[in-house]
Amino acid sequence: MRAFAYLGQKTAGWIHKDRPRATGYDAVIRPLAVAPCTSDVHNVAIDCLSPDRILGHEGLGEIVEVGELVRDFRVGEIVAVPPVTPDWRTVASQLGAHQHCDGLITGQKLSNSEDGLMAEYALIRDVDANAARIPENVSREGAVLAADMLNTGLYGAELAEVSPGDTVVVLGIGPVGLMAVAGARLRGAGRIIAIGSRPKCVELARFYGATDVVNYKEGDVLRQVHLLTDKKGADCCICAGGDEQALSQAVSMVRWGGTVGNVNYFTTYGDLPLNNVRWGFGMGNKTIRGGECPGGRARMEKLLALLRYGRVDPTPLITHRFTGLDGVEDAYRLMAEKPPELVKTIVTI
Repeated sequence: MRAFAYLGQKTAGWIHKDRPRATGYDAVIRPLAVAPCTSDVHNVAIDCLSPDRILGHEGLGEIVEVGELVRDFRVGEIVAVPPVTPDWRTVASQLGAHQHCDGLITGQKLSNSEDGLMAEYALIRDVDANAARIPENVSREGAVLAADMLNTGLYGAELAEVSPGDTVVVLGIGPVGLMAVAGARLRGAGRIIAIGSRPKCVELARFYGATDVVNYKEGDVLRQVHLLTDKKGADCCICAGGDEQALSQAVSMVRWGGTVGNVNYFTTYGDLPLNNVRWGFGMGNKTIRGGECPGGRARMEKLLALLRYGRVDPTPLITHRFTGLDGVEDAYRLMAEKPPELVKTIVTI
């Protein structure tokens, strides 16, 4: 089969590889829609994958083969697949850490430790526990974006413990941050302060529920948030973007007793100012919670329910659409270049 993969030496391109086969609890799907992710670009850039690793962890497809132990799914069904498809039979999963079932971030197998979805065929491990049928009134585009973008953004709001009436800061309004805005609104936030500068992202932040937008190009964001909150700080902050200093900023933005939910990835940590004065630890009792977004069938079904009943629509995130497997390369390159008008790409195969 043909696939778009990491080639080595910080490059990605086309390869031919043997088609996967389904045994046991697994299934093989024919991807019908995929969305290149910033994580795909990032993993190639930092040279952390095995050569010929097929990219892609956002998508859905038609089941073309099932293993002999699969119970709930049949050939011909179309299923959405979350980026995290863990081994549910590990001790870590039983302890509530399925995202790290075999070690740190090992639950996200697709495109990390196993081949991903940017191919003519893809293997889905333990399909009964890791895939979900798409409700009739949910679009394929919506289902793809629910799997990762909505999933991760909402998880940021959950980690931040957003409560009704809270003042929430969302740091970074790329596609995940925009879904964090939507997630904060779903959880009942009162005021939502979004931090970003790109016009399209600012427009969408307001669409999804931001009441204020802070442009980091117009001055120190900590000072701007400080003044907007009458020098009290926010109740919580969702860190969904920025460099290694973003987490420090996030902690500094919240009041005493406040909570930070981090869904951003940091490859370097730099020299963070971990002192009590700046971060307000000690009697400040601030909390930082972070992690990989949840995976599995149950989580995916709940995300699709949000779309089915009109609670949120992630499809406005899509700014660029491509058709056919060849479109994967164009979509990937666009995500790498990040033009100002870009939010999210999707490819219908």
